[in-house]
Amino acid sequence: MRALGLALGFDAVGFARAEPIGRGDAVRDWHERGRSGEMAYLAARLEERLDPRRVLPGARTVIAVSLIYGPEPLADLDPRISRYAMGEDYHDVLGDRLRAFEAGLVALVPEPVETRAYVDTGPVLEREWAARAGLGWQAKNTCLIDPAHGSYAFLGVLLTDLELPPDEVEPDHCGSCRACLDACPTDAFPEPYVLDATRCLSYTTIELRGAIPEEHREGQGTRVYGCDVCQAVCPWNRRTGRPALDDPLGLRARLAPRTAWRQPTLAWLLDLDEESWREVTRRSALRRARFRGLLRNSLVAAGNSEDPSLIPAVRRHAEGPDPLLAEHARWALARLEAKAGTSSL
Repeated sequence: MRALGLALGFDAVGFARAEPIGRGDAVRDWHERGRSGEMAYLAARLEERLDPRRVLPGARTVIAVSLIYGPEPLADLDPRISRYAMGEDYHDVLGDRLRAFEAGLVALVPEPVETRAYVDTGPVLEREWAARAGLGWQAKNTCLIDPAHGSYAFLGVLLTDLELPPDEVEPDHCGSCRACLDACPTDAFPEPYVLDATRCLSYTTIELRGAIPEEHREGQGTRVYGCDVCQAVCPWNRRTGRPALDDPLGLRARLAPRTAWRQPTLAWLLDLDEESWREVTRRSALRRARFRGLLRNSLVAAGNSEDPSLIPAVRRHAEGPDPLLAEHARWALARLEAKAGTSSL
């Protein structure tokens, strides 16, 4: 089965017993403390997330897969957009491969087999199962780290009632390192291995639909979609001498950054209309933030940019009909004009 997954283009395939994860109290406490923010869907099917047998009755094995994305060095890409969202939507790329994995698994086994696949789309904890299946360990920033390739990886899960021998768990190699915790621009980690999503820029710029709290706006810097800081500073992502990764099926090519998102300027983003946004985000994970959200994020980024040439574009949004965008534009305009020594407010 592992050979099948690798032949389909995944970089790693692991197996874990389908059983309750055993730390349900910690997950429930995380939700009860409000650290999941407006992501009510996470709590809505919590019991299923804690036990895969509630998702697929009779499940015996969880197959976890990973696909490393890249391959450009960090320095070649604008940190304004999180790396994972620059190419084709990973749900489509991995989903296609997982469906092929399902079909191959069913074809290889003589008796009837039940399966269910997820790529960040259902009530399963992908990182938990990837760690249990030996693909890496959950780091202090809660990302999964593959010891050979780092944490820039997409994960998928395939539940099955087929009994497969489990893999050994990868030990935690974080040690005393605090690089990710100390680098977070909005202090989103109340303690190691715990993320307060309501303070994380990947939440406030993507999942949050209302106003970005003012206390987090300056920390956003000029980012407009997600944040990679805690991964960028991780020593496991900065290691040299990694084994080379080929791409015989062109999966990494599909995930490679599109031209429009390699160096998007704030002036261009602020000038987008909804039709243009739909065109440049076609088959892209960037649609998760929605058009209004991307404009809101771009206004905050403009306010942090110290670029006076953006003042006319920001002023246009400040005088526009959308109250959410107007409020963020006024905030940005005040900062830009204060830096330029002018004021129109």
